[in-house]
Amino acid sequence: MTSSTPQESSTPGGRSGRSNSRRELVEREIMEQATRLFAERGLASTTLQDIADATGLTRPALYHYVANKDELFARLVSEIAEEPAILLHEINQRTDLDPVGKVHEMAMSIALHQTQTLDRFRLLIRSEAELPPALAETYRQSRRRVLKELVAVVEEGIAQGRFRPADPRVSALGIIGMLNWLAWWHHPGDAESDRKVARQLADMAVNTVVDPEADTAVSGADRLIAQMRQNLDYLEREVRERTSPPAP
Repeated sequence: MTSSTPQESSTPGGRSGRSNSRRELVEREIMEQATRLFAERGLASTTLQDIADATGLTRPALYHYVANKDELFARLVSEIAEEPAILLHEINQRTDLDPVGKVHEMAMSIALHQTQTLDRFRLLIRSEAELPPALAETYRQSRRRVLKELVAVVEEGIAQGRFRPADPRVSALGIIGMLNWLAWWHHPGDAESDRKVARQLADMAVNTVVDPEADTAVSGADRLIAQMRQNLDYLEREVRERTSPPAP
């Protein structure tokens, strides 16, 4: 009978730690190879045997990490689609950030998430029509949650007189579109270069909503009146556009 080494049996980072670390490495390799194969061949034409061959595992060994192809694809979609909504909700709950800070943090988090999952995001966009109904609904709900969180903070900024009194949904969609486009032109580098790109995009996101004429030093009744005037001007434009007859 072979006994374990002292390091394996007596330290928290022994056998269990190495086992967990190896599992994480294998799972990461499985996800990367599955992403590549799904992108090259499509979901329907990729088999678990293809993924096992690409990762150097036997098919029985692959079952230790994933039950079936649909579960693997669902995990890819979940990581790409659901994590941004969770991150944005957490940022929206923070009390140490004003609307400007929240928009910046939200844009940074989405951009950084994109730099870390570029291949998977592109795969998801290309495979959207192939998604099973339940998975497609999960993806739609996640996108709606992302939009809802960003709209909420834009509305907060408008209410405080910090942002332009524009349609919050259009503003949020513009920011999301700009950040999503990152997946099609960015070439990942080191962590610092990725953060530099994310920071620049976050600055641009803030600049699309911040009202450059807003005077943050103004407070009290004067600021409230200025906000009301801005909101009334916005509402007047909206009503005029919706009620005016179409151009011949």
